[in-house]
Amino acid sequence: MNIKVVLEACEEGGYTVYVPSLPGCISEGDTRDEALENIREAIELYLEPVEDDYVLQGDSEVLELAL
Repeated sequence: MNIKVVLEACEEGGYTVYVPSLPGCISEGDTRDEALENIREAIELYLEPVEDDYVLQGDSEVLELAL
């Protein structure tokens, strides 16, 4: 899966990076590579389901699909 991120250089040094399609998914790093590594981790955590979020009714089931 590919996802677009916006990488911005900060005036005080380092980089901020965010994901427009995932509101609130933002990270930073001292270098470009560090910022991109950090946003990958942030995306994984953002997309990780929390079992408490599931409200199952009747014959509902939770499935995992590879993308």
